[in-house]
Amino acid sequence: MIILLMLVSSIGFAQYGYRDGNRIGISAGVSQTTLFTNNFKAKPELGFAGGLSVRGNYYNDWSMIYGMQFFSNNFSIKSASDANVKYSIQGVQVRVLFSYNIVQDHVSVDFGPVLQVNGKLQLSSSDKTQTLKGTLLKADQIVDISPVSGNFYLGFSAGSKTVRAVLFYEYGFTNILNKLNKDSALQTLNNGDKFKGNLGIINAQVIFNL
Repeated sequence: MIILLMLVSSIGFAQYGYRDGNRIGISAGVSQTTLFTNNFKAKPELGFAGGLSVRGNYYNDWSMIYGMQFFSNNFSIKSASDANVKYSIQGVQVRVLFSYNIVQDHVSVDFGPVLQVNGKLQLSSSDKTQTLKGTLLKADQIVDISPVSGNFYLGFSAGSKTVRAVLFYEYGFTNILNKLNKDSALQTLNNGDKFKGNLGIINAQVIFNL
């Protein structure tokens, strides 16, 4: 359904009329992700992401960007022994962004919603039995996070028509730990508190426009 929506929107671009600003881009880069939560002591870690996007002229100095990114982001949580338990979150994002061209074909500010589809959190087998600091939870008891979440994207891009540097921030406005609240036994191990966590992701990427 999402792919169909993107195809229909792209056809809409074509019907609006081709201009030189319409481009397909391939991007890749690094990320730093943290988990904003009161349940655990979290720390940001480095990861990576990359994907495809279509940028098309919309109206005057405005463009729209449709994109899909695959990501492997990381953050860590303190254990009872003060070790850092590293978690990896992998999945795919679909973006629909508005872009204001500060300097046509060279500098723009981009913003809009991101739909994120998540796999379960991954961690090393040696960390699975670690107890998370301030709780009675084992590290592998919180891996079954919400499979779908939403982010808000704000970023800047600068460069030429063919190569651009992109720096952007995404804030997860949905509770990515909400699925854990369906298990009352986990809440008991979490001091009786509800699970709540929001992702914050900084990305630095290079995009090559075809």
